[in-house]
Amino acid sequence: MFLEKINSPVDLKKLTIVELGTLAAEIRSRLIEVVSQNGGHLASSLGAVEIIIALHYCLDAPRDKIIFDVGHQAYAHKILTGRNVNFSTLRQFGGLSGFPSKSESVYDPFTSGHSSNAVSLGLGLAAARDLLPKEEQFRVISVIGDGSLSGGLCFEGLNNAGHLKKDILVVLNTNELSIAPNVGAISNYLNKIISLPVYNRFHNNVENFLKTRVPRGSRLIKLMAKFEEGIKGLFVPGMLFEELGFRYFGPIDGHDLNKLISTLKNIMEIKGPRILHVVTKKGKGCEFAENNPVKFHGIGCFDINTGEVEVKKSSSGLKSYTQIFGDKLVQLAEKDSRIVAITAAMPEGTGLDKFRDCFAARFFDVGIAEPHAVCFAAGLAKEGFKPVVAIYSTFLQRAYDQIIEEVSLQELAVIFAVDRAGIAGEDGVTHQGIFDIAYLKSIPGLVVMAPKDGSELVQMLEFAVGLNKPVAIRYPRANVSCESNLSAPLKLGKAELIKEGRDFTIIALGSMVLIAKEAVEILTKEGLSGTLINGRFAAPIDMELIKNICAKTKFIFTAEEGIREAGFGSAIAQELGRQVVRIGLPSEFIPHGPREVLLEKYGLTAAGIAADIRRRIKNNG
Repeated sequence: MFLEKINSPVDLKKLTIVELGTLAAEIRSRLIEVVSQNGGHLASSLGAVEIIIALHYCLDAPRDKIIFDVGHQAYAHKILTGRNVNFSTLRQFGGLSGFPSKSESVYDPFTSGHSSNAVSLGLGLAAARDLLPKEEQFRVISVIGDGSLSGGLCFEGLNNAGHLKKDILVVLNTNELSIAPNVGAISNYLNKIISLPVYNRFHNNVENFLKTRVPRGSRLIKLMAKFEEGIKGLFVPGMLFEELGFRYFGPIDGHDLNKLISTLKNIMEIKGPRILHVVTKKGKGCEFAENNPVKFHGIGCFDINTGEVEVKKSSSGLKSYTQIFGDKLVQLAEKDSRIVAITAAMPEGTGLDKFRDCFAARFFDVGIAEPHAVCFAAGLAKEGFKPVVAIYSTFLQRAYDQIIEEVSLQELAVIFAVDRAGIAGEDGVTHQGIFDIAYLKSIPGLVVMAPKDGSELVQMLEFAVGLNKPVAIRYPRANVSCESNLSAPLKLGKAELIKEGRDFTIIALGSMVLIAKEAVEILTKEGLSGTLINGRFAAPIDMELIKNICAKTKFIFTAEEGIREAGFGSAIAQELGRQVVRIGLPSEFIPHGPREVLLEKYGLTAAGIAADIRRRIKNNG
């Protein structure tokens, strides 16, 4: 076992190339073992094992900086940088993060979890490095995937890097054959030639000679560059990157350690912006993940022998908000041909896979490009269609400007299905959807709703389709009852009075309504009588009802699964002009862990809310 002896990348360099191949197999076994028990991003991490081994073998990390785009492919990186001993705690509360984390290791320059930013981050590091003394210099490597290239931010970084001519290496890992069809003998031979030190010394010497000795040397340099570019363009898909100002190398087999290491060593000696294009197999080494890389991209616990995913037992009649949304949207689309659906590379995660299968011509997956998704939706809405944009709360943040400028300012009827709103669970700080109420409710003209259960989500989706206004419906990653429990029909900006009492009032929003209802029942048994209001709308808020009800009680509470500062409760407190106790999440980054554990930690359970109300009344009674 080589893996047991690896405590840092220094230990890695003691192994031979053959031994590194054995180590790669051991790392894959470790990944499969832990992810089968904890869940996680398996297929992408399995595909990147040799790339990560080669990088650490050739670099001097943590002095040299490796930035992983998104970071869900970095499990091998964690294992090789002293975290193997704790790797079994991956994604567990208090354990290792499922993504690179700057607070976890000096080998992680950034905490990451969103896509397409690694080139820009790396370029910033490179620019900073060039302003440092010589003894503080380091190398910068940004590792990106083909999914990263669907985000405009990645191209902004590439464009600027090519312009600045900074010394940075971008490793592009692709696993789509259509993107990299030219892995073969000729391509490998050319790549070997153009990455060799002797070739690049010759290239640079000729260029310097022409610049200093030959009249019209610059013209000849351009001709030489055109010749090299043309030859490479015949065989490799690197023209785009060359035009952006990068030297392009590849594509090469991303699982051939010998080739990876020799090529990296050669490329490291070349200055300026460089692209190394490697081709890998997603899910490499795990039959289940290789055969179904989409399913095993982000997977729950599964049987290591059969690949069957462990299904958590739930009470009869419970479905996820995501499933309920997906089913209802299909029903609505059957009746209304103007409904179209848009996702940013998450059809399964957002529940739009059913819509895709039923209405292929009206379904659009724009890739990891949330700002574009929102602008695209605005164009559809302008021509009378009813676009439904399903994006996780944390990723919708990336399109904040477009929600304001292209949708709300234009008064276009785009519907945002904001999934994973609130505590998202094990994916951690970069994925917790806790800011959306605060960043959406203040946008003029945008209606923001949150259902208390599955039936109210159905009601809200129907309402939004017929409203002809920009609408956001936020809902959590949770299972709820599918039984019809409809109250009065929805009216724009109108709350629902569920129960009246004399001692306190609690105005709850979305996922907190039923939890607050349980809290009220607990306190009722203790002799405290409470009023419960289902807020329904975070914008506009039903202040008429709230003011009338709150005038009758001394103690006022709000409850929301979002940050307290600038959230739903803050808006109510501001309007009422009196003391309101805001029950919600702190304005801080929430760690990873099971949703139930985190809700309890932050007091967002029936017992926690009841305890808070009880204590406040007792201390101020």
